[in-house]
Amino acid sequence: MAEASRLFHASFIPSFCSLHKTIPYSHSHSAIFHKRPIHCSVFTNDTTKAALTQNVPWGCDIDSLENASALQKWLSESGLPDQKMAIERVEVGERGLVASKNIRKGEKLLFVPPPLVISADSEWTCVEAGEVLKQNSVPDWPLLATYLISEASFLESSRWRNYISALPRQPYSLLYWTREELDRYLEASQIRERAIERVMDVIGTYNDLRLRIFSKYPHLFPEEVFNIETFKWSFGILFSRLVRLPSMDGRVALVPWADMLNHSCEVETFLDYDKSSQGVVFTTDRPYQPGEQVFISYGKKSNGELLLSYGFVPKEGTNPNDSVELSVSLKKYDKCYKEKLEALRKYEFSASQCFPIQITGWPVELMAYAYLAVSPPSMSRQFEEMAAAASNKTTTKKDLRYPEIEEDALQFILDSCESSISKYNKFLQASGSMDLDVTSPKQLSRRLFLKQLAVDLCTSERRILFRAQYILRRRLRDIRSGELRALNLFDGLRKLFN
Repeated sequence: MAEASRLFHASFIPSFCSLHKTIPYSHSHSAIFHKRPIHCSVFTNDTTKAALTQNVPWGCDIDSLENASALQKWLSESGLPDQKMAIERVEVGERGLVASKNIRKGEKLLFVPPPLVISADSEWTCVEAGEVLKQNSVPDWPLLATYLISEASFLESSRWRNYISALPRQPYSLLYWTREELDRYLEASQIRERAIERVMDVIGTYNDLRLRIFSKYPHLFPEEVFNIETFKWSFGILFSRLVRLPSMDGRVALVPWADMLNHSCEVETFLDYDKSSQGVVFTTDRPYQPGEQVFISYGKKSNGELLLSYGFVPKEGTNPNDSVELSVSLKKYDKCYKEKLEALRKYEFSASQCFPIQITGWPVELMAYAYLAVSPPSMSRQFEEMAAAASNKTTTKKDLRYPEIEEDALQFILDSCESSISKYNKFLQASGSMDLDVTSPKQLSRRLFLKQLAVDLCTSERRILFRAQYILRRRLRDIRSGELRALNLFDGLRKLFN
């Protein structure tokens, strides 16, 4: 549960200000860091599997309650006030917080104090490791990812041991889908490209840290512990649990206990720091009876974004913020292809772009791109204006109208929608016969689970495209019937004068 997608940037580490600084260290301190075997069960392809065979008690199964009571006890002893909720197995989310008492609408809950919040300022069990990262100006995301791994490796002595033990050993996230699985199940959806990009960003971040820092301090960051598999785990935790707290100057943090709350598309309440009570809280927007699961909102995200970061897809039609990315491209045979591409590049766009379509319609930026794609050479003076409007970087009116090419622009969008729909149809029709050759029960169970997620996502995205297709066809019919009426009227007048 997080605002991770909103906070995520294309590069986790834009540029370290002083990566090549070194700090002195004492050999006596290096004995503090014990090289521990890891316990991080993730799915990767054969080229990235780590040769690790031993395990440590690190996290638990995604639906396990084995460490829940220890977590609740530790939190209470560490300053968490009495709660009206308890961790239980639930239908939505596998684990969640369930009301143990009557909860009123508008009531503040949680009150997690700052000492129980993990942020970039949290103390490290291995103090020297934290000093190295901070002196090298490592940004919050990779710093927190490294912090989680470091604290997990010191599980017995870390103050966060009860929290880490209750974290999922394998967070639900597209980070844990292999490239083969992404290609197989998400070929029709644009979320596949975002998942591949995210995996590559995590790998790039790890490689940057390893090259510039870890390799210089192997006694602090041994490869047996700090490797690509453990970074996938820690980034999976961050993507699914990190929150931004506006009232704490926008600080990003992990909030134990609060991160057990699951998402509901029907809820509009968020976590934040409450200065009066000095704790992280949320205010309920509805009452709850004992035994009912309590929800918060992870943000206004599409089903694809929820799958990308959190590993679930809401039921079809239940997410009012759902959208599908429609891919559109300039035609290379266009006589003005080079001029149009140059106009797009001026606003950091490429020949192919994706625009979000919702059940209620499409953005004006998509219409501007469509105008540019179909505009004839005689409109070359408007190319830059169209490109600016498509990129949302115009200072003039964004909702451009070019009646003379509106029909062609709508047809361009319709053709793109129908091309995308055909890809979804192909996958959904073939999904029933997929994986019939799999004989391993464990592998079959995983394949069926991933395939069902993909089917749910593709069904919801295709539904939006079907709606857009209907609207576009109706608008085109109205335009063409209007043109036909105008033509018949003109012919009637001509005959009358003749």
